[in-house]
Amino acid sequence: MDTTVAVADGELWADDSGGDGLPLVLLHPSVGASTIWDPVLPALVARHRVIRYDCRGYGRSPAPTVPYSQLGDLIAVLDHFRLERAVLVGNSTGGATSIDLALTAPERVAGLALLVPAVSGHDLTGAELYQEVGRLAEAGDMEGIVRLGLSKWGLAGGGTPEADPVGAAHLRAVLPAWFANIGHLQAEPPAFDRLGAITAPAVLALGELDRPVVVRFNEETAARIPGCRLVRLAGTDHYPTLREPEAVTRLIEELYDSVS
Repeated sequence: MDTTVAVADGELWADDSGGDGLPLVLLHPSVGASTIWDPVLPALVARHRVIRYDCRGYGRSPAPTVPYSQLGDLIAVLDHFRLERAVLVGNSTGGATSIDLALTAPERVAGLALLVPAVSGHDLTGAELYQEVGRLAEAGDMEGIVRLGLSKWGLAGGGTPEADPVGAAHLRAVLPAWFANIGHLQAEPPAFDRLGAITAPAVLALGELDRPVVVRFNEETAARIPGCRLVRLAGTDHYPTLREPEAVTRLIEELYDSVS
């Protein structure tokens, strides 16, 4: 069921499948909105209560107008649905937010399924890529940004809009959110050196076709989270739900079954 969640000086679009039992909460990446979960959603909803939402400026959520934090918005979503605990499934920046909650309010996190996760305080994009995105934006070349992004994050799909029209559509749709969030999104405290404090059961899936710097970082992240299971997805880049939805569904279910 579609609903609107009130957050500090704003609102978010969210969807609740309904049902009983320990819920799954899905947190999308910055390279896609909540529709990134569509390939895995039917299988998950068939067994669980599933809640997903669009971050500010993404998908069906209005752009931010004031400073805010992703962690604060996640807590607002949990409070709106009266969820004391949930299994969090976070892709990329959604993984960073999931980790932040596991460190800030561990009692609310029953499990962590981290898909090619980022970690607060670590910027894996690189200054050179930011500069190129800025140059293309100044020139009004949004398609150039899509092409650049797929060459970095979408190699499993072919690395170009022509080879990967689905990935290109997801990336193209979120570009307005990238720019709308400038000056509004507040960074969380660095989390990498605190990963050893995570107590929730965790699984981390890395994409072997992701950028090498991300692969290495995901390996280091998994090693720092106590008891974290590391899964290598051979056919995946930064879009695991698009590339290997069955494998992603399976690892989520395995984690869920281990904590419920």
